[in-house]
Amino acid sequence: MGQGRGWEGAVLKLLRAKDFVLTVLDAQDVTPHYRRLRVSDGGLLAATGVHPTMWVRLWFSADGRPHQRAYTLVDPDPVTGTFALEFALHAGTASDWARAARPGDTVEATVQGTGFQPPDPAPSHVVAIGDPASLPAMNSLLGALGTAPATVWFEGEPAGLPYRTEPGRHEIRAVPRQDAGGHLVARVRAELPAVLAGTPQPYVWIACDTATTRTLAAYVRKDLGVPKQRVHALGYWRAE
Repeated sequence: MGQGRGWEGAVLKLLRAKDFVLTVLDAQDVTPHYRRLRVSDGGLLAATGVHPTMWVRLWFSADGRPHQRAYTLVDPDPVTGTFALEFALHAGTASDWARAARPGDTVEATVQGTGFQPPDPAPSHVVAIGDPASLPAMNSLLGALGTAPATVWFEGEPAGLPYRTEPGRHEIRAVPRQDAGGHLVARVRAELPAVLAGTPQPYVWIACDTATTRTLAAYVRKDLGVPKQRVHALGYWRAE
């Protein structure tokens, strides 16, 4: 395990990352563009424990080169040693593997760098800005932050996707993807100040494509003055 992973694999080995082999148990097409795989963890959960928004690196090969992508664990169960992985399908090596995956197929996984530090003080209002790629992490986050109300800007088509939001506490504002994320940025700029105005301890979580995430994070921190320790921003994919 772990051979042929290039410089990324070498760095992870130096960092004492833990490697496992996951085995597909079953597959479900949630929508034509969103697929869930339930896997046996190969001892991962027993070795590492579980925390909210926990993620692993999966390894794929294309054109003789290694590729690694990060995915959030869904419904991890240390007792049975299983969890699910959810894939927002598009063109790419990881999506190609997920489309074709069947029970018995395996994929190598590495655990290194994942962690969760709940915001302190606890948020009076959560702002989450994401898309189908970050939906599993968003679901985990909202479940971990207790009873705080949340406003969610979701870029993309929400129909049929496995939201784990609570009506009355979580408000979803769906935003079509247009102008390479520019439409989402405009909507957030127009609407977010009013949301933040009424809450003393906001927590802002941003997980879209890399460019959009960078733009929104700068806006929230610099223009709106939200302290950096109250903002979590991570680009989940790169727009072509």
